[in-house]
Amino acid sequence: MKQLFVIEDGLANKISYYHILLLMASLPFDRFYSHIILISFAVHTIIHFNRNGAAQVFTWRTLVLQSVFFVTLISTIYTVNRAEAFNEWSKQITIFLMPLIFCFTTLDIKKYREQLLLSFSLVCTATIVYLYADAFLTIRYYHLPISAIISEAFTNHNFSEPIDMHATFFSMQVAVALVCVIAALIRVTSLFYRLVFTICACILLAGLVQLCSKSIFIALFIIINIAIPVTLLKERRQRLKFVLVAFAMSVLIIAGIFLIGAFRERYVTELKTDFTLVPKDVTSDSRLARWEIAVGFIKQSPIIGHGAGSEVGLLRETFFEKKYYNSYLNKLNVHDEYLSFLFKSGIWGLLVYLATLAFGFKMAIQRKDIFFFTFMTLIAIVSVSENLLDVDKGIFFYAFFFSFFMFSANGRSQNESTNTGYNVG
Repeated sequence: MKQLFVIEDGLANKISYYHILLLMASLPFDRFYSHIILISFAVHTIIHFNRNGAAQVFTWRTLVLQSVFFVTLISTIYTVNRAEAFNEWSKQITIFLMPLIFCFTTLDIKKYREQLLLSFSLVCTATIVYLYADAFLTIRYYHLPISAIISEAFTNHNFSEPIDMHATFFSMQVAVALVCVIAALIRVTSLFYRLVFTICACILLAGLVQLCSKSIFIALFIIINIAIPVTLLKERRQRLKFVLVAFAMSVLIIAGIFLIGAFRERYVTELKTDFTLVPKDVTSDSRLARWEIAVGFIKQSPIIGHGAGSEVGLLRETFFEKKYYNSYLNKLNVHDEYLSFLFKSGIWGLLVYLATLAFGFKMAIQRKDIFFFTFMTLIAIVSVSENLLDVDKGIFFYAFFFSFFMFSANGRSQNESTNTGYNVG
């Protein structure tokens, strides 16, 4: 386990390794830490500039990784809100810089990929433990029953509030960590480490249920029940055993969701509300209602959209007219990344984003890379319910892991991708 934190390499590469390690560890916490570590990593990379990396900059791979930023850049030319467009530049600059840092770093990302992912998984596990500890301390302080842990007061955003993270964006990180731990559990033979990874998997799974992200639940159902057995298990008997256990656990979790009031409200009732148009005499609003308004604006300029930074400003005016005061006061966006691209950059912007996702899925499937596939599945599904690339933590997750998986998978054969084990001894 010590090899997760102590590596044998040159001093410059050791520093790069710890920068990436700290950057991954900072993802569940305040964005200040992520930004500071990224700046430090960029400066270190410039000092130890890898000249051979210049050849990697002008490739389709790098262009794909940066494509979202270029869509924002180009759509700024005709935007109706230039100030907000520049604000989007400042947030999405990470998408432009991250591939360049990976191009020029001297560290062999492929060599340390598994160790970095496992370290990230341990950080996510520790974070979930902290959130549960904070919740139970609060319950004790206010003399509430233990059963309050499964009430609305301690689920979804209320559960992740101590680290000031949006529940869905944190759930994306925890989902990646869970898949990494399950992969480790499948690969290791040591009884001690199997016990450790089993405990970690249970904690991460409990945290995901507590965070109540519907989109993450759907993504994980696909990943755990289909993708993991196909990519990580070679023998038919192993696959069948894993599928039966995974499916049984899925059924138990779904049954628990329907039986426990707070979870049923979040997973079932709110899902119905999200896809129900609100009557005119009701001041609250659903996700579908916001989508309907967004579609109206998209029809006005379907080819090029209204420009970067235009979404929230234009939507707010209509929210007020429609008496959707919750959306108006909270300055909500459309809450759908695909519609957001259509809104701001039209059909051409959406096609760029879809092509980017398709390229990522192609790479992940070709290399049978379960971690890369997990990341792409999460991005594709969460994009249906969230403006992932309008929020700092969503942008950082997208920018870092997309570049990390793309560069760490480069040059790996399918056998290497599926057979590489965790070195935790």
